[in-house]
Amino acid sequence: MEIALLTDVGQKRSNNQDYVNRYINRAGIDLVVLADGLGGHRAGHIASEMTATDLGASWVDTQITTLNEVREWLVAIIDQENQKIHELGQTEEYKGMGTTLEAVVIIDNQMIYAHIGDSRVGIIRGGEYIRLTSDHSLVGMLMRAGQLTEEEARHHPQKNIVTQSIGQAEPIEPDIALKTLEVGDYVLINSDGLTNMVSVEDIRDIVLSGVSLEKKAETLVRFANNAGGLDNITVGLIHITEEAI
Repeated sequence: MEIALLTDVGQKRSNNQDYVNRYINRAGIDLVVLADGLGGHRAGHIASEMTATDLGASWVDTQITTLNEVREWLVAIIDQENQKIHELGQTEEYKGMGTTLEAVVIIDNQMIYAHIGDSRVGIIRGGEYIRLTSDHSLVGMLMRAGQLTEEEARHHPQKNIVTQSIGQAEPIEPDIALKTLEVGDYVLINSDGLTNMVSVEDIRDIVLSGVSLEKKAETLVRFANNAGGLDNITVGLIHITEEAI
């Protein structure tokens, strides 16, 4: 298994509210966490980095080796972190801060992931991009209700309104799911700064190109910047190699 992580401020923002990192627990199992601090909220960059690093600090201290243990850990730690960020968000300094969250763990050929907000997890397999998450957003709800097409959602004036985030007052309801991986699969974890700027077809073609994993991540970010780079852009790429299975 190979992993490449990259984040970029983009062309229009003065600071980067995205955060991505990789953590390894005592059993040698990887956790990749990506968080996108909510745009327009004060201290969004603090919410994203704090959420990711808190999960990471907890993870590296575990000896978790099974999917059931990962699921239990994700449910507990996400609830705990939501309460922490919400309480901090009541103070004047951090008022209203929040963040999206993608947390991915791969054990043998099984991936378990937790999803909150409008960042995304998908896989590229057999020449196709398969999206695994549904946005917790206003336009996501309208799409699921059949009231918006994907193209209409891309240009909707309220596309940045999320309906779930770390830091909300009510209990968090993360989507937690499993996916069986195959040799050759690429897992793509990204903030909306990528998918709002780069088409699924271009993402697929870049990931399937014959360059290193790091170069693929760099190219994805470059394409988003060339398209305008309206937001921070963050990419986590995982390649499932023969040895990992």
